[in-house]
Amino acid sequence: MSLNVAVVGLGAFGTKHLEALANIPDANVLYVAHSKQEKADQVAAEVGARRGFADYDELLAQDDLDAVILATPTHLHHEQTIAALRAGKHVEVEIPMGDSLAQIEEIVTMQRQTGLVAMAGHTRRFNPSHQYLHRKVQAGEFAIQQMDVQTYFFRRTNTNALGQPRSWTDHLLWHHAAHTVDLFAYQTGQKIVQANAIQGPKHPELGIATDMSIQLKAEGGAICTLSLSFNNDGPFGSFFRYIGDTGTYIARYDDLVTGKDEIIDVSKVDVSMNGIELQDREFVSAIQERREPNSSVAQVLPCYVVLDQLQRQLDF
Repeated sequence: MSLNVAVVGLGAFGTKHLEALANIPDANVLYVAHSKQEKADQVAAEVGARRGFADYDELLAQDDLDAVILATPTHLHHEQTIAALRAGKHVEVEIPMGDSLAQIEEIVTMQRQTGLVAMAGHTRRFNPSHQYLHRKVQAGEFAIQQMDVQTYFFRRTNTNALGQPRSWTDHLLWHHAAHTVDLFAYQTGQKIVQANAIQGPKHPELGIATDMSIQLKAEGGAICTLSLSFNNDGPFGSFFRYIGDTGTYIARYDDLVTGKDEIIDVSKVDVSMNGIELQDREFVSAIQERREPNSSVAQVLPCYVVLDQLQRQLDF
């Protein structure tokens, strides 16, 4: 059964989703949507979609639309997710799902009431390098003792991943830290029982801290140290060191090496090396199979509980 999907938001990540969906036979990009009609029409023509929309409510009113993928500005995520569920559409929303814990709890409640598939874009769960280690943990071959993570970018201006001007402000805690907070709990399979955060000065124009440090502890004793910066002038991205009882592993994007720099081939872990594609495949499969997806809004709710705790510390 082919699924009719709309990608909403056609910036850097909307483009990544369109590229991913092109590799999924059961996904049909029927519509696209953007805040500017000209952009929506242009992309619709490029990807062979039936139509582009600038009006989100009009998009949701299309009877032949099954699901939406939201790659829109963060401040729209909560409202657009709720609207999609109310309209009877399955939804995959990029992170963070909302600007507050209360908004995210409302999404989880709405999903439970509708029974529709709703998942969040916690892509690290799907990256082959992290999948490889997740399977080792589940098989009892590797127990995480510490994760050391660096998330570094150079963004002293309000730009997106393509270096283009952005109409909204990114956030180290609610966006970038969310990936690692969720991944740490997911990989250990344990609840986070302790969390601490400190931040550097707030940027005079962006209004957010551009440097941050976070410590986490899982109920089994494993710890995680996360350093984040928008002031780092390369290399860019997130780099994960897993220190465990039977070895050390370092994940850099889709590359995985041991602590001795021995290369591990993860090309056969899943059907693709593209984490966004694997995430979108899970979304489509969960809808077709009428099941809860990995990275469902309910599964990732504990991550946002921790982020809320950290935000309260930083605001104190």
